[in-house]
Amino acid sequence: MVPSRHAHRRRLGRLPARSVLSPTRSRREPLSSGETTTDHDTIREWIEKRGGIPTVVKGTKGEDGEGILRVDFAERDEKLEEIPWEEFFQVFEDRAIAFLYQEETKDGSESRFFKFVKR
Repeated sequence: MVPSRHAHRRRLGRLPARSVLSPTRSRREPLSSGETTTDHDTIREWIEKRGGIPTVVKGTKGEDGEGILRVDFAERDEKLEEIPWEEFFQVFEDRAIAFLYQEETKDGSESRFFKFVKR
């Protein structure tokens, strides 16, 4: 009997959700997980715990007064302008975005990974 050219797919089966083949090993390893929230208190706590402040990119404020949102961490970036939390969350709500973030890296260290995503 000649094996089907797709036999290897059936034999391997499906990968577990959120896994990746490590380049140094032949086994599958889970990726770090992230969470998404729109809760202002959760977002503010996460950012402040990591030494971050709410900012916008300088020169991006339009007629509506809203600029491109960013978070500036301990190493302050001169291209960013600090804004009050109230303004930060007003832009956040006006743009209907959510906050995707990671608590810890795969090795258990505190993570600063985040990004703004559409709701």
